[in-house]
Amino acid sequence: MKVLEKKIAVITGAGSGIGEATAHRLAEEGAAVVIADLDGEAAHRVAVAIAARDGQAIAIRTDIADEAQIRAMTEAARQRFGGIDLLFNNAAVTSAAHFARDLDVIQMDVETWDRTMNINVRGAMLCCKYAIPQMLERGGGAVINMASGLGLFGDLTRTAYGTSKAALIGLTRFIATQYGKQGVRANTIAAGLIGTDAVKTNLSRQELDFLLEHQLSPSLGEPSDIAATVVFLASDAGRFITGQTIPVDGGFSAHVPQYADVARMIAQSSAA
Repeated sequence: MKVLEKKIAVITGAGSGIGEATAHRLAEEGAAVVIADLDGEAAHRVAVAIAARDGQAIAIRTDIADEAQIRAMTEAARQRFGGIDLLFNNAAVTSAAHFARDLDVIQMDVETWDRTMNINVRGAMLCCKYAIPQMLERGGGAVINMASGLGLFGDLTRTAYGTSKAALIGLTRFIATQYGKQGVRANTIAAGLIGTDAVKTNLSRQELDFLLEHQLSPSLGEPSDIAATVVFLASDAGRFITGQTIPVDGGFSAHVPQYADVARMIAQSSAA
């Protein structure tokens, strides 16, 4: 039996990247999947691809900045499949144009801050608000929120993005605390450098190599690495894990800040 047989999953931002890879993996493990994305055509493409492999999926164009659309998304899950067992809050503002305005506190405009919080935090909260009641009706479920290493550490830029991911970590703990006794688990994935098409397009080879120096794994993470973690946390194998933040970052968060500099010094000394 597949580990998610007869489960119903809702994935936001599922039209590409991590969301798309996770949708395919959940379907392979037996789940019926609601593909929600602002890009309706991309969502449809993913749903069609899953159906072509004998999986179950529906596509719903959803703007998670709009509460009414979130409510409609969760109701579609109930009407088509019977309810919700898993919510993967993956959607976020990640465009290069938006990040270009997400600077340090002094230089960042308030509109950028508000849009980031509206989608990354408020949108995820509203998805929980409308999905969790269906989980409770079905005897429990799992919420998995997509965060980032920037939700754990400070940086020189992307202030709004990092703060929004820190807020998701806090939201996760509150959900785990409030609904744990009723069978709902909640966890956060703090992703490191994941080689999505967007990352490979927006970062130069020099930038990627620089970032790779600071992780312990020899290569970029892949969307499939996040998908595998979602499956684990959503399945019975993860039944005793809740309220936690799981780094999937190639060891980026496991070492001292000066790791890359020390490694470089040792290499130079050995070569001398």
